[in-house]
Amino acid sequence: MNQVSSTMTAFICANCASGGAPPAAGLKPASPDFDWPGSVRQVLVPCTGRLQPENVLRAFESGSSIVSIVACLEDNCQYIEGSRRCASRVDYIRSILKEIGLGEERLLLFRVAGSAPGVPVSAARPGAALHPADIREQAMQALRIQPPSPLAQSIHAGIEDSPDE
Repeated sequence: MNQVSSTMTAFICANCASGGAPPAAGLKPASPDFDWPGSVRQVLVPCTGRLQPENVLRAFESGSSIVSIVACLEDNCQYIEGSRRCASRVDYIRSILKEIGLGEERLLLFRVAGSAPGVPVSAARPGAALHPADIREQAMQALRIQPPSPLAQSIHAGIEDSPDE
């Protein structure tokens, strides 16, 4: 039987750390450079406040051992309530993960300075926002600690059991 490796999905707010500058027409918004290793799937979202529990649960269902959400600081969100909505949804999703036995520690929430108009990035609360390198290190540490998701093992077993065409 093949070894199942741990993977991570990272949902990143498209507005965090962009300095408030809109992207050029037709281009994706710039996001912080996390320099993720190959085992990380990065998904840019318009605002983490729009991220639905189904999206996060689907990432776990697809085999991610860890899901990270990188949101703006609560007082520095372009959409004002987005980061607060995200935080309450993270609490809700963690309760689901705990209830089903997957473990609430598999869902990580990080904060970076956002791009709220009129609020310079340097005005963010000291010590509250993390740098991309710190986020990457903490997420990779969590990925090393957690065993591969049992859901990934089920998916992997299903692939091994399927008949060849």
